Amino acid sequence: MSLILILTILVVICALAFDFINGFHDTANAIATSVSTKALKPRHAILLASIMNFIGAMTFTGVAKTISKDIVDPFSLSSSGTNTGSIVILAALLAAVAWNLITWYFGIPSSSSHALIGSIAGAAIAAKGLNVLNYQGFIKILEALILSPILAFVVGYIIYSIFKVVFKNFNLTKTNRNFRFIQIATAALQSYSHGTNDAQKSMGIITLALIANEYLPKDAGVPFWVQFSCALAMGLGTSIGGWKIIKTVGGKIMKIRPINGVAADITGAGIIFGASLIHMPVSTTHVISSGILGVGSAHRIKGVKWDTAQRMLITWVITLPISALLAAICYFILNLIF
Repeated sequence: MSLILILTILVVICALAFDFINGFHDTANAIATSVSTKALKPRHAILLASIMNFIGAMTFTGVAKTISKDIVDPFSLSSSGTNTGSIVILAALLAAVAWNLITWYFGIPSSSSHALIGSIAGAAIAAKGLNVLNYQGFIKILEALILSPILAFVVGYIIYSIFKVVFKNFNLTKTNRNFRFIQIATAALQSYSHGTNDAQKSMGIITLALIANEYLPKDAGVPFWVQFSCALAMGLGTSIGGWKIIKTVGGKIMKIRPINGVAADITGAGIIFGASLIHMPVSTTHVISSGILGVGSAHRIKGVKWDTAQRMLITWVITLPISALLAAICYFILNLIF
């Protein structure tokens, strides 16, 4: 068995591991509000999220194509050596997995998307220098990552403001009870949208490796076996659940009631699904958390726990550079080994 084949197999295994970890790391984002309002029991919420994540991942591949071609040119990675492309991608995956596990351990809802994209860029730059990046595509991805949480905050604020006007004369207890049933549907919708975007990032990574190692032609799409295995890994990871992050997203940002949860779920699902339709990877963590912040600000600005929001914001800012640095270190170590 050739070294390049061994490295490709390692990339596939690590990409599926990243998808699995992404599943339990980001489960909280999709179901935290429904669990915190008791619209769903935790086990039922996780089962629902697992199924809808899988279905969402099997529906779209546009984001995967963006990941596989818009950050770096796959063939440029292999031009300086037959194993360079595989080592770069393997280093990126190891760094992204490490950062995901660190932030999961401390219960911080960081972005798996930022970690992966930063890691790809960091490992590629370590291997080939700054010119290796596809700056037009990379900047476009960064713009989507930055603008999407801002948009989520604004949309969440607007949606909940509309809810306050429409339901101001309704009985609060009865309204919240009815919204608890609606929240089951919105949690399912948000889990589905999560699958349409997040699972595709690993699909893109595996496709990037297959193209770089010339197992696929340059203009190839995502093979079905790649799509299915990534969807399955995401679904299985989701079934594990991320309780520490559920506590942060579901309770430490604001006290969430069913009507708040529905507004936040609709916001998150709408922004994420919209991004999937235009083939742009966004941070589902950022979008959903920002949607909750927008809803909380519209409800009662003093009710938002801004210290938690500040801690999350700091993590969001440092994720890209730290993951890039980790990936560069991983690349140099792997380059010595292989």
